[in-house]
Amino acid sequence: MPRTSTGSSSLRDGSPPTGGVPHRPTEIADRLALLGVVPSRALGQSFLCDEFTADAEAALVELPRGAPVVEVGGGLGLLTEALLRRGLGPITVIERDRRLAAHLRRVFGERVRVTLGDALRVELGEPAAVVGNLPFSVATPILTRLFEARVPRVVALLQKEVGERYVARPGGRSYGRPAIQASLYGEMERFAVVPAQKFYPEPAVDGLIVRFTARPGPLPVSSPARCEALVRQVFGRRRKQLGNILPAVVGGRARAELLASKAAWPVGWPRQRPEELPPEAYFALANLIEERPR
Repeated sequence: MPRTSTGSSSLRDGSPPTGGVPHRPTEIADRLALLGVVPSRALGQSFLCDEFTADAEAALVELPRGAPVVEVGGGLGLLTEALLRRGLGPITVIERDRRLAAHLRRVFGERVRVTLGDALRVELGEPAAVVGNLPFSVATPILTRLFEARVPRVVALLQKEVGERYVARPGGRSYGRPAIQASLYGEMERFAVVPAQKFYPEPAVDGLIVRFTARPGPLPVSSPARCEALVRQVFGRRRKQLGNILPAVVGGRARAELLASKAAWPVGWPRQRPEELPPEAYFALANLIEERPR
């Protein structure tokens, strides 16, 4: 059960007192050492140390005062501070590290609500927006959860390579399952690249800020799970032509030709590769498949 606090913490947890939000890399290193937190490179744990980037993320939320916002992974509070400067809130910050959660409570007191727990499991409520510098190792499952929850707006700082997959357009090497998933649930936009030097400890890759806006009304497919299964099977063989892939997915060449025709796929689809078709082509086909592909 996640633990939630709306007030400032006394030092009942036994951790040392700390000051405000650290901004510089040296300040971040000192604060982490004081808290006993060692960032895990294996988990992609790096802390943003550029307040201008945090301000840019907060600006992209674009919500009126009083709209509830959830921040995923509060860390040391740089993005939380930027959200407060924008007058956003009420703000709930989800943080899975007990020491960082206690730090956030001490720094921000009653201005934010801190929930101790895993962003993949805790209750989200009904936020108007979710914003976060997502750990590189779990960004994809977190985004999937937010898409499926139909969160109206998501602003995220991702690993650049991962972000490019979500904003990719048909025909490019980065285009595939993430871009089609994002298109199924809404629209993903690409914003600024964030150099690795803007993080501490410095990761091996740059970051990318993206913004997702949920699709209004019903989804274009009757079964998102069926659509996801179809896309997963097709792109699992993306080096082959669709004429060799689709019959194996739907149960034979005749059935593949029939379904592709009903879905209004282009005449030359058998010679095309999966990345050449737009998301709508897969949505149309998924709606025609009666049972989940095997």
